[in-house]
Amino acid sequence: MKTNNVKIVELNAENWYDCCELEVSEDQKQYMEPNAVSIAQSKFEHSLKPYAICKDNQTVGFLMYNSVPEELGGYWVYRIMVDQAFQGQGIGKAATNLMLTEMNRLLGSTKIVVGYHPDNLNAHNLYKSLGFEDLGDRFGKEMAVVKQLDNPQDK
Repeated sequence: MKTNNVKIVELNAENWYDCCELEVSEDQKQYMEPNAVSIAQSKFEHSLKPYAICKDNQTVGFLMYNSVPEELGGYWVYRIMVDQAFQGQGIGKAATNLMLTEMNRLLGSTKIVVGYHPDNLNAHNLYKSLGFEDLGDRFGKEMAVVKQLDNPQDK
């Protein structure tokens, strides 16, 4: 899927290592595992779906979601990151919208949940701008925000 020269591509033999080399800024590292850890996790938890985020055919980010519902009866987004050199360009928002469309189409998911540390203002601003709501759910050190999507059969 593609929008504004941003596309998400399933992780594969050609792009996985590029994703491993991506990094967030130093002040963001406390909120997120390295992409290599997420990629390894996806090899053992087969319901996790990892994707490379590309802009103009260059790998600039990584995302991963679970293809089965979990806590709160929703499908969880596990990772969304854009390399520090490409942040602030709307890539994360475009990629997240593509992911939400993909999850809705492939899984029929209507409830999407994302957990993040409350001090992570970049994540907070992104999810708020996409219509995620804080309903007061907390899991350890993370807060969980929820977005309701239209039922794909209603379209």
